[in-house]
Amino acid sequence: MEIQKENANIRDNHRRQLAAQFEVKRRLFKALAYDPSLPEEVREANRYKLAKLPRNSSFTRIRNRCIFTGRARGVYAAFRMSRIVFRDLASRGLLNGIKKASW
Repeated sequence: MEIQKENANIRDNHRRQLAAQFEVKRRLFKALAYDPSLPEEVREANRYKLAKLPRNSSFTRIRNRCIFTGRARGVYAAFRMSRIVFRDLASRGLLNGIKKASW
């Protein structure tokens, strides 16, 4: 795997860890920031706290990447591998329960 793609996988893994770490705080701040029954000062304070969380702790910044090649497109989320690697491993019979269709 190339250095750049390996670094991309490391960055993505770091984002996943941050998202898991800050998930509860982020959900709490979001719920309090957008609750119309609360006073505006409380909502504003929670919006500020939400903005102070690390950007990489947001789930929208997580990208599904192939664990073998680092490819970001055409990745099967269930297997965490790209379609190219999946096809290669399946044709060699290295994936349990997966068989190439032929009719």
